[in-house]
Amino acid sequence: MSVETPPDDVAMPLISHLSELRDRLLKSVLAILVVFIALFAFSNEIYMFVSEPLRALLPEGSSMIATQVASPFLTPFKLTLVVSLYVAIPYVLFQVWSFVAPGMYKNEKMLAIPLLISSVLLFYAGAAFAYFVVFPLVFGFFTTVGPGDVTIMTDIGSYLDFVLKLFFAFGVAFEIPIAAVIMIRAGLTTADDLAKKRPYIVVGCFVLGMLLTPPDVISQSLLAVPMWFLFEVGVVFGRFVEPKESASEAESAQ
Repeated sequence: MSVETPPDDVAMPLISHLSELRDRLLKSVLAILVVFIALFAFSNEIYMFVSEPLRALLPEGSSMIATQVASPFLTPFKLTLVVSLYVAIPYVLFQVWSFVAPGMYKNEKMLAIPLLISSVLLFYAGAAFAYFVVFPLVFGFFTTVGPGDVTIMTDIGSYLDFVLKLFFAFGVAFEIPIAAVIMIRAGLTTADDLAKKRPYIVVGCFVLGMLLTPPDVISQSLLAVPMWFLFEVGVVFGRFVEPKESASEAESAQ
């Protein structure tokens, strides 16, 4: 039985690989820098957009504040840098793909390309879900449960740290279907095995929701429930990519 070899499998010296890796990294950093330069002039507008879910719910007479001298400049600067990274993610992943693709089999490439595209879209979907669904609910809760004599005036730096944590948590959480499909395809588990572990997965989703989000039930549940749903999506799609060996072994076991 012949072993399939990657069509582009050409022996390359270690120095050549390192040189190519350096070039890919430089291109990725340059792409992020170009996006940052293009967005820097709109730093304040970007921050106003990101802070809108909280500002829209602040009581009358309240506003956001800056408690440090450099915060009015550094906070939008930091946000713009993060947004530049998010915007450049497709190009960065393309550079990663261009580096590893020559060493992959044809069937691996056919699976990797849709997974790569799906992972980017799911990460963006997770961030959008956090902004449009989670933020209004969480901030609506936070701005109404405080003592009546306390005036809400959130620091702009603290707010940015809070929302970036949620953006990252929901972006990563939405990658669960990709992780499930990869594990099933690699033969580390099967769709049926994952389905049998559903009770443990549900508990794990709520534990991760507790660890990755602020200490309130709303944001924890809003992360845990989508994680559970996305796990189910991953199990469904995992059945289509399950290796044939797993199916034959299941039949022989019966």
